Amino acid sequence: MKSRLHEEALQQLIEMSVFPDPDHVSRTIEQYRTLDEMRIMGYESEGQLVGIVGYRIDEGARMSLRHIAVLPEVRGAGFGRGMILELLHQFNPVSIEAETDEEAVDFYRSIGFRIESIGEKTPGTERFLCTYEAVEAE
Repeated sequence: MKSRLHEEALQQLIEMSVFPDPDHVSRTIEQYRTLDEMRIMGYESEGQLVGIVGYRIDEGARMSLRHIAVLPEVRGAGFGRGMILELLHQFNPVSIEAETDEEAVDFYRSIGFRIESIGEKTPGTERFLCTYEAVEAE
């Protein structure tokens, strides 16, 4: 997706996943463009980009979700879950972590993430750490 960062549809999905400040959106797009460790994957349905997930993976195969967004008109259709399952399938991380707000906690919980409050980073907005520990086959 890095080669498509100039596309409006991709930029709009990135905007949905960050604080809606034009400077923050621009910085995020530039990070995906220039930093090798920042990766972004898109999900298309019927030829339309409907979702994105941005992530990094460290040397220990721990994945950190940086951004995730699905178009509002197709939320609830399983695209977000599908993107996370695809990441698990492709990269086999030992764990996945995501920081989010209360609005997305149930989404992560439904996939099997453990949820813990990390308090308010900004007054009035509780943040949560969502962690998925991969189960090793025996």
